[in-house]
Amino acid sequence: MSNMIDTIRNNKLSRFISKHQKYLLVLFFIGGFIFDTITLGRIDRTYDLVVLCLHMTFLSLTLYLYNLTDDGKWNNTFLERYQRFFPLAIQFFFGGLSSAYVIYFSRSVSLSKTITFFVILIALLMANELLKKRISNKYLQFSIYFFLSFTFFTFMVPVFIKKMSTPVFIFSGLLSLVITLTLITFIHKQSPSTRSEVRLGKLYGIILAIYGTINLFYFSNLIPPVPLALDSGLVAHKVKKVNNSYLVTYERDDWYVFWRDHRIEFIHSPGENVYIFTSIFAPTEIEKSIFHRWKWYNTTLDTWEVLDTISYDITGGRDDGFRGYTFKNNVMPGLWRVDVTTKEGLILGVIDFEIISDPNLQPKRMKERQF
Repeated sequence: MSNMIDTIRNNKLSRFISKHQKYLLVLFFIGGFIFDTITLGRIDRTYDLVVLCLHMTFLSLTLYLYNLTDDGKWNNTFLERYQRFFPLAIQFFFGGLSSAYVIYFSRSVSLSKTITFFVILIALLMANELLKKRISNKYLQFSIYFFLSFTFFTFMVPVFIKKMSTPVFIFSGLLSLVITLTLITFIHKQSPSTRSEVRLGKLYGIILAIYGTINLFYFSNLIPPVPLALDSGLVAHKVKKVNNSYLVTYERDDWYVFWRDHRIEFIHSPGENVYIFTSIFAPTEIEKSIFHRWKWYNTTLDTWEVLDTISYDITGGRDDGFRGYTFKNNVMPGLWRVDVTTKEGLILGVIDFEIISDPNLQPKRMKERQF
């Protein structure tokens, strides 16, 4: 009797999943995204490391199980009753891993870096809906898998080896490439249905194209130098260190400018210093040199001129980021831009402001904030 009830329940569940699979896939993707958004905090925390490693491991395992389902590989095994859940699990892990990248950089003041990822993510989701009738889903599955694997290893490798640099980024990318191609080749050999749907050379070409594109984005400063992130960055009238805190005095922007705290119009008095304060997150024990590249817009030549480059060293591990500042005292009115970069020239963020020298103007809404 109990077996009959279980069979009825399973049949109802199967019909429900088959009928609503399109929507369930989206819900499970969003579910994975929300799960990590709520639970993840910082990349070097033990909990985060365990969760992300489990996501990556289970995603790889589930991809293998799912791609052998059509071959009847799991018939008459305990996995048979769980086959219908494989696509949902894959979407959950896709959502979980993709959210990690966004979470760890959502605090960055350079929002364009995170937006780049969102554009890629949305494009992949649109491809899943628009192209699934034209190409095999397996091409898309492994493309997304490699993209997420690449970002996973570029986070994890620096955390584990306590070092980050361009060679470490290249090594992380190559590691994800080797693992992905190995998984694809293994599944292709094990699964006749995959061999009938997928041309291995074409899939290799897609993966290599993604690999080249991510590297191009990295070296073109379209994504941040993982796993560093710029928590805070502002132009200030005064920065003073008291005990283990920094007191930063700056002019607040209007209330409706919710995406930025400081005012970009800097009212400058003769002889006054102009400060750039930054707080940069780095995983524990990672040491890195950070540069503030001060640039002024030359209206005569219609170009940005680099007037000064000032560096300081940071050490990772602080929740709210490693704090530091630079300043200039001989400044000219006009548009200014300070690039916050690594030694390799990779941009963590950009702080734009305009220096206005007018004796009739005084700073408004001055605020002293403790960091």
